[in-house]
Amino acid sequence: MSCRRYTVYILTNRSGTLYVGMTSDLQHRIAQHRARTFPHAFTARYALGRLIYVETFGEARDAVQRERQLKGWRRAKKVALINAQNPGWRDLAAVASPHR
Repeated sequence: MSCRRYTVYILTNRSGTLYVGMTSDLQHRIAQHRARTFPHAFTARYALGRLIYVETFGEARDAVQRERQLKGWRRAKKVALINAQNPGWRDLAAVASPHR
């Protein structure tokens, strides 16, 4: 049995653009986004680096399903979800941990 955790996350930037992603190594992935490791990616083009929403799962398939669900939502529904967990939209990266 694996103790690997999978994280669905939402990033934003100064203008409030949202990005939904999924990873098995949140800290590493956030570092990649912030370093713009992939310069042609959406997150690099829009300077998305502030982690504002996090959900963790024990199974990859559950995380992928949730990521797809969130990506299908309209902006207003995503904003309501973020506000329920993180009303100030503070950067959660400093407190994020793969074992959260």
